[in-house]
Amino acid sequence: MPMRADLDIIQEWIPAGSRVLDLGCGDGELLARLREHKQVSGYGLEIDPQNIAACLDKGVNVIEQNLDKGLGNLASDSFDVVVMTQALQAVHYPDRILEEMLRVGRTCIITFPNFGHWRCRWYLASKGRMPVSEFLPYTWYNTPNIHFCTFKDFEALCRERQVRVLQRLAVDREHRHGWASRLWPNLLGEIGIYHVSRR
Repeated sequence: MPMRADLDIIQEWIPAGSRVLDLGCGDGELLARLREHKQVSGYGLEIDPQNIAACLDKGVNVIEQNLDKGLGNLASDSFDVVVMTQALQAVHYPDRILEEMLRVGRTCIITFPNFGHWRCRWYLASKGRMPVSEFLPYTWYNTPNIHFCTFKDFEALCRERQVRVLQRLAVDREHRHGWASRLWPNLLGEIGIYHVSRR
């Protein structure tokens, strides 16, 4: 069974034999694949009971934990890579979780939707309302996304916090990336995939 497209990109950036922490790990798909193909060890943090059960079925080490409570139960520099996919915009304090990720891991891989994408801009300009689409299927009052940001916003936070961007991909909803999204990432990229470290 093929891996989710964003996870397939991410796994390329994770060295074999790494210790990996996956924040909001879902059903453990990424950690299970990394263990099988790259001899990676590690843990997932997850809050949803069904996803926790799915992780256990796959033999993935998982800890029940709310990311908004921070990572204070984890030692500094205890992981090679910390991963968080599609959750940065849903936590209460994205800046704090970024700091914590870089405290417990040497590098981090983060993905999030780009609210600077042209479709979001067009929706706001033409309809005067928050965007609702197949990719962002929530209305303003029931969305899990509480901190809307663009690639430029995230990169400004990185500069402010002395975080180095090692790699960045701006991809569409099918996780394809081409010359146009490389040239105008904040306008044409729907999802950002960032690999970062401390300076």
